[in-house]
Order: sequence, then structure tokens, then C-alpha cells
Amino acid sequence: MIRLVRILALLSVCISIGCSKRKPAPTVTHPLPPSPLVSEAEPGKFGGRFTLALPTAPKTFNPVVVNDGASDAIVRLLYAPLVNLNWTSQEPGPGLAESWTASPDGKSFTFKLRPGVYWSDGTPLTAEDVVFTWNEIMYNRDYNRFTYDLFRAGGKNFDVTRVDDVTVKFEMAEVFAPFLEFMSGVVILPKHKLQKAARDRSFPGALGLGTRPDQVVGCGPFRVKQVVPGKSILLERNPEYWVTNKEGRRLPYFDEMLFVIGGGAGTDALLFLNGQSDAYENLRPEMLETFTAASSNAHFQVIALGAGTEREFLWFNQNTGKDLLGKSLVNPAKLKSFRNKKFRQAVSCALDREKMAQEIYQGRATPVFGLLSADNRKWNNPNIPRYGFDLQKARALLGEIGIEDRNHDGVAEDSEGNLLQITLSSNTGNPSREKAAGMIRDHLKQIGIKLDYVPVDFELLRRKVDETFEYEAALMGLGAGGIDPASQINVLKSAEPLHQWFPLQKTPSTDWEARIDALMDAQMRTLDFAKRKEAFDEVQAILAEEMPMIYTVAPLCYAAIRDTIGNVRPTVLTQYRVTWNLDDLYRK
Repeated sequence: MIRLVRILALLSVCISIGCSKRKPAPTVTHPLPPSPLVSEAEPGKFGGRFTLALPTAPKTFNPVVVNDGASDAIVRLLYAPLVNLNWTSQEPGPGLAESWTASPDGKSFTFKLRPGVYWSDGTPLTAEDVVFTWNEIMYNRDYNRFTYDLFRAGGKNFDVTRVDDVTVKFEMAEVFAPFLEFMSGVVILPKHKLQKAARDRSFPGALGLGTRPDQVVGCGPFRVKQVVPGKSILLERNPEYWVTNKEGRRLPYFDEMLFVIGGGAGTDALLFLNGQSDAYENLRPEMLETFTAASSNAHFQVIALGAGTEREFLWFNQNTGKDLLGKSLVNPAKLKSFRNKKFRQAVSCALDREKMAQEIYQGRATPVFGLLSADNRKWNNPNIPRYGFDLQKARALLGEIGIEDRNHDGVAEDSEGNLLQITLSSNTGNPSREKAAGMIRDHLKQIGIKLDYVPVDFELLRRKVDETFEYEAALMGLGAGGIDPASQINVLKSAEPLHQWFPLQKTPSTDWEARIDALMDAQMRTLDFAKRKEAFDEVQAILAEEMPMIYTVAPLCYAAIRDTIGNVRPTVLTQYRVTWNLDDLYRK
């Protein structure tokens, strides 16, 4: 009786708000491609359902317009790129393209598509789909508003042409070093389904949640089966998927993938703890005790992943510009100190990062001094300078530039008698960051720097930092982007908008910024890994010496997943820490 009531309730929901449900799947599936991609994972057990909770409802199935985490979590399973990025080896490998060759000058790549691959509706995937994706979607600014500028070399779009049905050529005006890694972020779209929408200007609204499931055509491991608005989204195995296990059996292992939709931030954690989800991927340190206590009874494991790409950092506004009335954006006396590297080094030496990690994160954070996580083994420079906690050195560095407490009132003055009193801004609603701001204030007081901490709404802080530039110092967090150095360009190059301490410079304001610009350009223009690594190692060393961003701590990362799930290969380098290889996962 209870089961019948639940079924009737579900039916009433479907009738009143409209359930989208796939027509019966075709009974005939094409044979596997002659050369399918073979998973490196050990063979597992087929069948069953994997469930993930989302804190909020997704907005779209369109991978080009996705700008929310819930949509991305689903879209990543519906489509596939030419190149796969292996998050454990940190290397690009074959995807829809079974192979590729680069020209001797490094300015062109020719991809051989995997023959015999079909879209989820049974239509062959060909070079025409790749050319359509790039020329009509990726290089249409009205459609691709997020990554258009990423895929340009020498100020020009890539020239993407069909050679034959399974061969596509990409030609560039100059060498574009991160080409292969960046290609792993571009999924291929079906021309036969989306060209009309692209040409009649309806593409941005195509593939909405109300789209009939059988019209959402992809080539990823799953396809859409059912949508219950505001409640759940059910995917099913794509019967045309082109990846197999070592035994030659078509993946994925799970028959279905269910996304249950929570009621806002944090509800996905509650759903996991209540047994309604199989994984929770972004477990923050402050939640660890709750999860650990529940793990034995709820039969899941908590996985410690180490320090992630996210790190907290402090910086001083070095902007030399003026406002509309001709007034300096930053008080000139303070700006003189902010732009002196010894001042910034002194601040770094005053920060007790170990204490911050212990008292704010209960030891679940690690002190950091550089741009990259140590887990980015391929690119991290472990030999950067470190200005660690040393109050004596901090005072000595200030003394070298004429800053000292001349009247012994506890506040230092510069060589012209100006008090070193600075306003630090950070966002409200982040308890850990608010505690960190208070500790930084106390630490700097010990070397005579008076810090006035002013918490503000995040949107107001963002406008100050990114638009008006009217602030003195800020404390925020920043993820380190992708693996390749190219993902850091919008922070590191002086003309870029996320060059936080002084963005959008017309010409570099310092010699060291000019050097970083040159190094970042140089590493983009060669395919020689050793040369790229040498250039980026120097970039990291310059940043650690000049300290425009004074890093404090990186919170340790954790994830949780049911004990019954096999082939789990955790990584800290992507937000999908335990499900990045979901087509390999199975229930033991």
C-alpha cells in the first residue's frame, strides 16, 4: 500500500509538472568501433545505479552555455572530447580521436577520428561534426561567451578543416603549446541535431531541461532518460559508447546514473549522509568530523586527498591609476610601500601559517608559499624562495626600507613619518576567511603594521577588486585552474583582468612583471616540454620572490564515497575528485 501511494504521488507529479521521458531505446546497437578506447582500469561488475546529489537544480544540457556546477556535473557524462585528460597521469590521451600528429613547426595538428563511432541516436560521428562544433559554435561569440578567446593564436582563430570523413586538421597562426590539454575541455556536438539551431540563432536555448530526452544526443557514457523538474534527472547507459574494459565489453558499468536535486547549499551533503547519494566530492575540512563519525555506520570511506588547487592569499593594491576625478586610487604613501617587495616579504615573514592552519582549520590545511599545488607534479617548482614565519627578519626587512616604530607607540611609520595603517577587505559569509583576517591583523600588529579589517559583501568586494580598484588590501581565495601553465595566464600576465594586484596594465609596470609576461608568452610558443618547464619554473620563482600574492594556507581536500564502489582513483586536481572516471566505476 505504501509503495502504491508513492507511485501514485510520483505519477501526479509527472502529470502536474510534466515528466520528460525517453522513448523506448533502440533494441539494435551498432557493433563496437574497430579500435575502441580500452580503459586501463581493472574489469568490474555490470549493472545497477549510481546516485549523486546536487545542491541545486541544473539549468541546461547545453555544454557550451553551462555556467553552473549542477549542469556541468551532468553534461560531462553526455558528451566527449577529441582528447581525454587523465587526471592521475596528468597527460592527454586519445578520446574520440584515436591518434594525432603535429606538423614539424608545431603550428598544425591532424586528428584521426575513431572510425565506427556513433552518436547516442545511432547516427555516425564524422569529421563534419568536429568542423561544425568549432566553426559554427566555438567561434561564434554569441554562443561561446566563456572560452572564445582561449582558443586563439597570434590573435586569430584556429583554422579547422575536414580532410576526409575521419580526419580533421587544425592550423594555427603560431605554436599554441597547451593545445592538447585545452582540446580535452571541448566536447564535440552533433551537426545533424544542432546545425539548424546554430543557424536560426536559437542555439543558446537549445538543449534545455524541457528538451525531449531522445533529442539530447551525445557520445558520452550516458544519455538522458527522464527529467522530473526540480526533483531528479535520470541518465541511462549510452548503448553506442565507444569505450570498453580490458575484456572488450562496452562501458559504462552502471545501467543508470541518477541525480537527485537538493534544496540549496549543503543539502547535497545531508543527502549523502542520509544514504541517498553514492559520493560527496568536495568535503571541506570543517565537515570532516561529522563525516568521519558517520562513515562506519553508513558504510562509506572518507578519502584524504591532500592540499588542493585552492589557496588563500593576501595582496596589496599596487594600482598606480587614478579615478575619474584624477585622485590616486591608492594613497601614494601607502602605494610606495605596497610596491616595494621588501614590504611584501616582511608581511609574509610576519604570518604564522602553521598557527593559522591549526587554529582555523584544526590542522586540516597546509602552509603554502607558491602558485601551484605540489600535486601538480608535472609543473610545480619545489625550489621557490620561501619567506616563512620569522618576526626578526620581518622587522629587519621593514627597517631596510625605512619603516619602523619611531615613537614606540606600537605603529610603524615610513621614512616620511606616515603611519602604516592599512584597511584589509574580505568577504562576509566565510567563517574560515573571517578568522584568517583576524589572525593576519594580529600577526602584523607584532611588526608595527596596523590592519583595520573590514568585512564586506562578496559582490561589493568583487566590484572593488575587479572594477573600481578602490581598496588597499584584500584577502580571498583562488583555485589554480587547469594543470597547464596556460590556465594561469589570466592571473599572471599584466594586461589580464585577474592580475589581481594591478589588472589591465597597458604596459608592465615593473621589470619583473614584464619578465613574467615574456616567460608566459615564450612557454606558449614551443612544444618542447623542457623549455616550457624551465620558463614556468622561473615564473614561479619570481612570484615567490616578489610576492604580489602572499599565500597563506591551502585547505586540505577530502571526498567521500560508498564502500561498495570499485575502481575509485581519487585526485585533487579536478572538482570530480572520485567520479572523474565514472565510466570505470562499478558496484562491487
